[in-house]
Amino acid sequence: MTIFTHILATTLGVQVGGLHGRDVALAYAFGVAVDADHALKAPYYLRSGGFEKRIGYYWRSSLQEPVALLWVIPLAIALGTLVPVVFLAIHIAMDYSVRYEKMPFYPYTTWVTRGWLVSIPDGVKEAVLAAVLLCLNVLLFLKRS
Repeated sequence: MTIFTHILATTLGVQVGGLHGRDVALAYAFGVAVDADHALKAPYYLRSGGFEKRIGYYWRSSLQEPVALLWVIPLAIALGTLVPVVFLAIHIAMDYSVRYEKMPFYPYTTWVTRGWLVSIPDGVKEAVLAAVLLCLNVLLFLKRS
């Protein structure tokens, strides 16, 4: 999914959860900012063949894989809030709905999966989810006004 869709999903979650202060920052950190690893790894990905050669370099980090829950759950317990776990799980679920390769346990194993909903074109999934999330965000905003 794109960053736009992650922002919409996180914003909806913040509204539904009635989050404030630190919890809002945590929601956006784990719901959106985990995509920052793309910017860090992009130069290496492009050097390895980049967009012309989509194999040979895994440009996602373990921050966006289910294995990240191994450190996010203890962090959430230490912080006394489930917000990081919930928003990272939402982010991962959204990413796993698109067809590109994912390694759920990277870097511990190189096992690859394509996730779920692989028979539906990614553009359709993105458009439908973005439209639904946008409508729900607007409805909640108007309801609170």
